Amino acid sequence: MNTTTLKRSGANDGFVLNEGYFARRNLLDWLFAALVVCGGLYVFFRYQAQMDVYEKGILLGVIPAAIAMGWFWRPLRALMLVVTVGSLLGIVSYQGDLARAEQVFWLKYFLSSQSAILWMSMLFFMGTLFYWFGMIASRGDGGNSAAFEAMGSKIVWVAIGMALIGTMVRWYEGYLIGPDIGHIPVSNLYEVFVLFSWMTATFYLYFEAQYKTRALGAFVMLVVSAAVGFLLWYTVVRGAHEIQPLVPALKSWWMKLHVPANFIGYGMFSLAAMVSLAYLIKQQATEKRWYKLTPLWMLGVVICFVPIVFRKSAADVGGGNYWLGYLFVSGLISAGILLGRQRLAERLPSFEVLDDVMYKAIAVGFAFFTIATVLGALWAAEAWGGYWSWDPKETWALIVWLNYAAWLHMRLMKGLRGTVAAWWALVGLAVTTFAFLGVNMFLSGLHSYGEL
Repeated sequence: MNTTTLKRSGANDGFVLNEGYFARRNLLDWLFAALVVCGGLYVFFRYQAQMDVYEKGILLGVIPAAIAMGWFWRPLRALMLVVTVGSLLGIVSYQGDLARAEQVFWLKYFLSSQSAILWMSMLFFMGTLFYWFGMIASRGDGGNSAAFEAMGSKIVWVAIGMALIGTMVRWYEGYLIGPDIGHIPVSNLYEVFVLFSWMTATFYLYFEAQYKTRALGAFVMLVVSAAVGFLLWYTVVRGAHEIQPLVPALKSWWMKLHVPANFIGYGMFSLAAMVSLAYLIKQQATEKRWYKLTPLWMLGVVICFVPIVFRKSAADVGGGNYWLGYLFVSGLISAGILLGRQRLAERLPSFEVLDDVMYKAIAVGFAFFTIATVLGALWAAEAWGGYWSWDPKETWALIVWLNYAAWLHMRLMKGLRGTVAAWWALVGLAVTTFAFLGVNMFLSGLHSYGEL
């Protein structure tokens, strides 16, 4: 196999020898690859009796994918190592007895699925706060802005690790309840909100590293914190953290592919929307006429009153005063952003960077959402006998796909940029949110197993 390429050197028309992809790998790269292969093969031979041929194929495909991701972005190696060690410690500590979750110290307070996910929630809130401290703190030699933002970034990394540990341990806990109960934890709204939170945060951290700016964390982590807020309400009020058996339609290996691909799309669309919000704030930083800011403060009003739709009756706001607290906090945030928009705009990266992040996030999200839609059609053919049935969830998934297809078409063919692109991305988040949650709340169909 060739591991070198030739490149013209320039004026003298000579050639220089460049190292190929594999030749650039160092000892740590190959050691990481060996660990992944050994771990993957151990799992394969240890649990192959419990897997069908498709699941074995998925596992074998995960091995090179994990190696490629670790080579592509090196911080993922440390994350994978920490998650592996934490998950194994949690699983081994159970010793086949679910009751040990309340008896073993580190299970009870750190590594059981519920404990780890609660830590994830708290850490995401803390990371968001530190990013905002960094936005409003003074910069320069005597300022703490960079330190706050760096701390926020580190806290978010830890939160992602706890989310993944909680997910892996929850997977094992399901099998402790019963062999017919255990399943990959991406089957209901509780589980996919955890998935959405850590995936969105991870992609944001990648952009943060690529563009060498942490200023966007304050905005992007707002959507993650909102998801965590919903997750906590869903846990306390609806008891959604309890592991439930799968409905027959979900007992398929397709779920292991379709749902993660879908939520990469959702996460990237949400990330793009928050970047577009930052774009609009920066653009309107010097605007003094409040009527010119009507779209922005109306957006704040909508965000504040979204929780009203979660109440079950006119007298129920969803668990005591929880949503009133959400209303108060989101109102403070929206008002603070509008009032402090000029100071925030100074901290945000250039319009070119904001526009580029928005575009790349939508492009990646669209690619994975397309894959998820195709996989969903194949799954539907197996489960219900047809690739497409115009079920409400399918119909709104198509609307989401067409919306972002049009956005990308206008970007690539017509050079869509600036204000229109930013507002379109925000509208896209509203459409995506309805496809994700609104359909489950207000419409019924073949996907009604995900209802609130």
